[in-house]
Amino acid sequence: MLRNKMHWHQTRQRVLSENVANADSPNYRARDLKEFKFNQALKPFQTGGLETRVTNSHHLQGKSIFPDGSLAGKKVDGFEITPEGNTVVLEEQMMKVTANQLDYQAATSLYSKGLGLIRTAGQRR
Repeated sequence: MLRNKMHWHQTRQRVLSENVANADSPNYRARDLKEFKFNQALKPFQTGGLETRVTNSHHLQGKSIFPDGSLAGKKVDGFEITPEGNTVVLEEQMMKVTANQLDYQAATSLYSKGLGLIRTAGQRR
């Protein structure tokens, strides 16, 4: 899942950089990717959640819960259009680029830590 998210961020970075590069192109419309949602990516694997096996009467029964709704805010498209018909707002694009970079760094950090845990678990003693 994190690898898919990282690929999404890489693709989004390319799209956002194209927006910035075409900031002065007449009739260019700013583009963006559809938001990556983990709950949508997990749908094929959701079969009612994961259950733990109780092997002792003192254990707690646990279940993995997948929320149906998302906490995403209301999306507002850019509203500025130049006289040439260009919809790229450089400040808006640069904020998106920065947020995308921070999210990508967080995903790569989590991915690296996950790989480290797998390596640690696989080491022979």
